[in-house]
Amino acid sequence: MGVEEKIREIEEEIRKTKKNKATEKHIGLLKAKLAKLRRSTTGGKKGGEGFAVPKSGNATVVFVGFPSSGKSTLLSKLTEAESKSAHYAFTTTSVIPGMLYYKGAQIQLLDLPGILRGASQGKGRGREIISVARNADLILIVLDGKQSKAQLNAIKEELYNMGIRLNSKPKNVFIEKRYRGGIEILTPLKKMSLDKSTIEAVLREYGIHSAFVTIREDLSIDELIDALEGNRKYVKSFVVINKVDLLSKEEIEDIKKSIEDDYIFISAQHNINLDKLKEKIFNHLDFIRVYTKPQGEEISKEPLILKKGSTIKEVCKALHKDILKNFKYALVNGKSAKFKNQKVGLNHVLKDKDVVTVVYEKRKK
Repeated sequence: MGVEEKIREIEEEIRKTKKNKATEKHIGLLKAKLAKLRRSTTGGKKGGEGFAVPKSGNATVVFVGFPSSGKSTLLSKLTEAESKSAHYAFTTTSVIPGMLYYKGAQIQLLDLPGILRGASQGKGRGREIISVARNADLILIVLDGKQSKAQLNAIKEELYNMGIRLNSKPKNVFIEKRYRGGIEILTPLKKMSLDKSTIEAVLREYGIHSAFVTIREDLSIDELIDALEGNRKYVKSFVVINKVDLLSKEEIEDIKKSIEDDYIFISAQHNINLDKLKEKIFNHLDFIRVYTKPQGEEISKEPLILKKGSTIKEVCKALHKDILKNFKYALVNGKSAKFKNQKVGLNHVLKDKDVVTVVYEKRKK
């Protein structure tokens, strides 16, 4: 029996098995076997990575969707990609890049070839295509409004099977292997969803018979397996429902009720909500704009694009390495300052639209 057949067989057994406390360990072992089989089809621990698209700009956003969902039109409307882009060959497919300029940020957009059901198992060169999404800062799931519900579930399943975890973070669990002594589970939690025997059974399926397992937050079987696999990618995402101009009011309301994910309705063809989409992309990337004001000079017209939580230290790094080496202090005006021209150190956390003057020891010529 081939690997693909084994995968289908285990998936079918998981579907047929009733989920309750009595079957928890059995399902856990099945899921562990399934994860290892899927890993073997993607060429090892890399999770299917193998095609690299050069990154540029302040962040990378990828469009994932089925053929004819309108991704190409959307890319051209947001970036004028037809006149400015090159193509990165995937032998039989290509990734088309473009650059979105918004609020001082340069955001690289990548239109991935349309994926098919079974993409994570290699159909339509799906593994190579999805591997690009693993390295993105944000994934936009682009749907044809008329088929949105079916398409969304299928796309999320393919991404999940390729080790991409949308809008989540790895659980706080640490597994330290040892030579002897069995499996010892350490946790401050009074109650956990998984019992000790289930955790031990899953670890033994991975060949771990002695280890310290520290669990600092509750987790599921799937999250335990993710920690053991160690190759998961945690990526932000939201849903773009395209072709809203073709939907009736009833269809729109039905979609709103059925989709739990963060979403936006647009029409790429008719420029509906594209400005709102740009704003949504910018906000999901957690950018802040910081303006610099050199001593005795005007405030810079173009901001530095940094991540939320960035400090004066990141500003110095962005300006020049010598500035950080010779830093004395900084003056800050804006939302993060308690008063005008607040004098701060390297660890001061900045906010959007802050104005910063960095004072440093200038080298003598």
